[in-house]
Amino acid sequence: MAESENRKLFTVSQLNQETALLLARHFMTIWVEGEISNLSMPASGHLYFSLKDANAQIRCALFKNQQRRMPFKPANGMHVLAKAQVSLYEPRGDYQLIVEQMEQAGDGALRLAFENLKRKLAAEGLFDEHQKKPIPSLPKQIGIITSPSGAAIRDILTVLKRRFTGIPIIIYPAAVQGENAKYEIAQALALANQHNQCDVLILARGGGALEDLWAFNEEIVARAIYASDIPVISGVGHETDITIADFAADFRAATPTAAAEHATPDQLIWLAAFRQLESRLQQQFQRQIQRKQQTLDWTNKRLQQQHPGQKLARNRLKIQDLEGRLNRGFRVLLERRRHTLSIQNHKLAQCNPALRLHQYGLTRQYLHERLLAAMRRRLDQAGQRLGNAQQALNTVSPLSTLSRGYALAIHQPSGTVIRTSRQISTGDRVLTKLGSGEFTSIVQDIENE
Repeated sequence: MAESENRKLFTVSQLNQETALLLARHFMTIWVEGEISNLSMPASGHLYFSLKDANAQIRCALFKNQQRRMPFKPANGMHVLAKAQVSLYEPRGDYQLIVEQMEQAGDGALRLAFENLKRKLAAEGLFDEHQKKPIPSLPKQIGIITSPSGAAIRDILTVLKRRFTGIPIIIYPAAVQGENAKYEIAQALALANQHNQCDVLILARGGGALEDLWAFNEEIVARAIYASDIPVISGVGHETDITIADFAADFRAATPTAAAEHATPDQLIWLAAFRQLESRLQQQFQRQIQRKQQTLDWTNKRLQQQHPGQKLARNRLKIQDLEGRLNRGFRVLLERRRHTLSIQNHKLAQCNPALRLHQYGLTRQYLHERLLAAMRRRLDQAGQRLGNAQQALNTVSPLSTLSRGYALAIHQPSGTVIRTSRQISTGDRVLTKLGSGEFTSIVQDIENE
């Protein structure tokens, strides 16, 4: 379970993106030698082909806009040197080369020498970025090392004049092509450092074939650039031309014109900056004057506040304020007392005995009426119950039976009701009750059934 939680999961797209970035960072721009095969050119005008050797091959793409600078037309079977970037076509995951420049293999020996020297000097640290010197933003004097008769010097001077006319220029003439060119360039660099009159040096030459630019790929020139105490800007060839001098220089410009532009600030920008600084300085002066004026006004105000007349006026205002507050306090207190008195009067009125006696009288009258009504209801109910009881009593009373002709015989003196002749004897006294009246008799004769 822990292993599944710690694993890093990629989608296919993420894996291809990471691989493409890894290839681009590791290889940057490289030169590859091989034979063209499987060449095709669709309607888009781009070229697609493979570069192969005896053991392997790799797919390549040469886009239409890069083909204009090629001095030859590629064909199957042609042996070439290709300057390319290593990439990955992410939708299909295909590893390929994006070709920027291509030369026929006749320059192969020079290219191999270029790569060998590049690796050697890089291993010695001549190309380390942390050792490169910064280019001054506003040099006091600029040195130019190039051929005084070439097109590069004219382009550089035109740019320098346009961008910042006031910077002095020293030209150190040197051949930029041929067998002695490397020595003259190295001597010019040494001479400029010996004179120590310049803040930056421009090493420049116009475009040309690989052989024409070879003086800038020589070891003596690279070491002279590295040994220079004055920062060196290289502006050799066209934008796509890369030389050893470019790696050794403190800054590599794509062309001589670009080198001149990087060596000097734009005077219009500087003029605008000066105007902005002037405006800021004026604003600072204006703010300082305003602050001083505010301080003066505040001091005058304090001085006026300390005047005896001002103190008397303030005290008078203070007394008036206190008097007003005292009057308001009395009014508020009086209103509170009146409100309290009103509440107490209301409470006293609620506790008045006359009012309570009146309420008690009303209550007594109400209770008296309820008592009379209750007594009448009770008497009516008692009369009704008495009538009902009397009726029920008459229903079961022996008098009612006697009134119909019957008689009740009671033995004397025991008072027992005689129900059978066996209860009496001859000579007993018997009380006979009739429906109306009674009489006493003596038993003379008894008949038992």
